[in-house]
Amino acid sequence: MNASPLKDRRYRHLFSAQVISLFGTGLTTVALALLAHEMAGERAGEVLGIALALKMVAYVFVAPVISSYAQTLPRRGFLVTLDLLRAVVVVSLPFVTAVWQIYGLVFLLNLFSAGFTPVFQATIPDIIKEKRQYDRALSLSRLAYDLENLLSPAIAAMLIAVISFNALFLLNALAFVISALLVVSVVLPAISPDAGVTFWQRAVKGMRIYLRTPRLQGLLALCLAVASVGAMQIVNTVVYVRSALELGDTWVAIALAAAGGGSMIAALSLPRLLQRVSERALMLTGGALLAIGALLGTLQPGIAGLMSLWFLIGIGSSLVQTPVGRLLIRSCHEADRPAVFAAQFSLSHACWLIAYPLAGWSGASLGIGMTFGLLGAIALVATLTALKLWPALEPEVLEHTHRALDHEHLHYHDDHHQHGHEGWEGPEPHAHPHHHGAITHSHPLVIDEHHPHWPTREH
Repeated sequence: MNASPLKDRRYRHLFSAQVISLFGTGLTTVALALLAHEMAGERAGEVLGIALALKMVAYVFVAPVISSYAQTLPRRGFLVTLDLLRAVVVVSLPFVTAVWQIYGLVFLLNLFSAGFTPVFQATIPDIIKEKRQYDRALSLSRLAYDLENLLSPAIAAMLIAVISFNALFLLNALAFVISALLVVSVVLPAISPDAGVTFWQRAVKGMRIYLRTPRLQGLLALCLAVASVGAMQIVNTVVYVRSALELGDTWVAIALAAAGGGSMIAALSLPRLLQRVSERALMLTGGALLAIGALLGTLQPGIAGLMSLWFLIGIGSSLVQTPVGRLLIRSCHEADRPAVFAAQFSLSHACWLIAYPLAGWSGASLGIGMTFGLLGAIALVATLTALKLWPALEPEVLEHTHRALDHEHLHYHDDHHQHGHEGWEGPEPHAHPHHHGAITHSHPLVIDEHHPHWPTREH
């Protein structure tokens, strides 16, 4: 069987929408830095730092809420609306006259992205259900992010030579519109939220599933390793290259590209590796590479050494981040995917919310060498924590016993639900008060209404 997910028209259009919108976002990243410099001069770094913090706040606190609300709406219309709203915000940026307006528009832009991205990511496994195809879809998604980091700044630099940087905002708005057209051109599977479940219950459901699943607890620790070392790379590369090595801006871009190159190579290799090696082994290896790369930075190498370290760190980052989708869909029911993807989105960005200011403060206060050591140590402890939290042997099924229970939720008649009806309950799936007798059975392990805690032999 041809394992390319691009054979599926729906995925092909969605992937194209992702690539185009990411390219536009990359242009805005460059344009925003130039706008901040125009508005604030020497305070541009401070303005960008606050804008970045606002982005993380939107991602951490808003994504689960918007994702919960999205479960009551048509998925395609929701994604298209957010694309168009992002276009409106971006096209407004050239007209700002005060720094507070930048903060407001950047927050709105990332507010809409916080709603768009988790729902978009949770849609892919509903379309690409064959495991090998989904592995390749994950790698393609990772490559899209890497290409954005590599190509968008280079293309922006060439465009600025002939047009105003404000035109980059207009190009990004156009990219979001094209993304919306690609999304609207396909029919997406609907979401069936639980009946009788309140908005706030749905909002916290993904967090509850995530934080009560041992393998996802390990994933969260690895996300901290990625954020710690990634923040070191993003925040302090320019400081190290320009101040410590006394090299020019070109070498800053080359050093950052080395990390993207390592990430791309790992992403291309992962589909085959995942057929032979477990996610746990690959992701823990990635965490170890991140820690080793950062700790070697304490030797304060020259530019060739720094590029080698960033290349290694790029590989480690991709090893951790690319298989995440596989891990999430294995850890929840299909109906819970949007909530669990939103939880991953928020919790992983919470790690960056911690790591960004820590990398900036320690780089300025402790020096680059000490900062390499501090963030490398955090990555090492995080990886060892993941090793402890994520069981090495995870049985596919576990025989366990449920005590008798009365409750109500949306359900089909399956091994859990064998009960009589009076005729008013309606077609399946339906919700009504029902009784569960004591039962002993075996099935794949996920947190749900019947397993509020990680299953043991008895619930």
